[in-house]
Amino acid sequence: MNSPLKADPLHPEARKGIKLFNEGKFYEAHDPLELAWMNTQSPERDLYQGILQIGLAYFQISRSNYRGAIKMFIRGQRNLKPLEDAMLGVDINKLRADAEVVEKAVRSLGPDQITELDRGLIKPIPLTK
Repeated sequence: MNSPLKADPLHPEARKGIKLFNEGKFYEAHDPLELAWMNTQSPERDLYQGILQIGLAYFQISRSNYRGAIKMFIRGQRNLKPLEDAMLGVDINKLRADAEVVEKAVRSLGPDQITELDRGLIKPIPLTK
């Protein structure tokens, strides 16, 4: 007898968005993450929105948009902060910490030197499953 497949805890669009995020395609990750965000309830909704916003912060860095990056870091961390350390197979604690490292580096560089950010600081979304 076949055992039933365990359902994927992530919304299918969120899984697509996270895959794109982890490939460094932050702009492309926006739409699937937004679809997941719009079609779920909190706290999952907050997770997807937080990931989307951190991705937008990374995208703004690639455009040398200091102000936009900082704004998205603040919003993303605000959505991720109240969540558990892990949820739906996402290591949220590590995601928050990774984003904080990048945000601090961006702030220390300032708007005139944002292009000098070590892109190696930008990490993929850590999945626990």
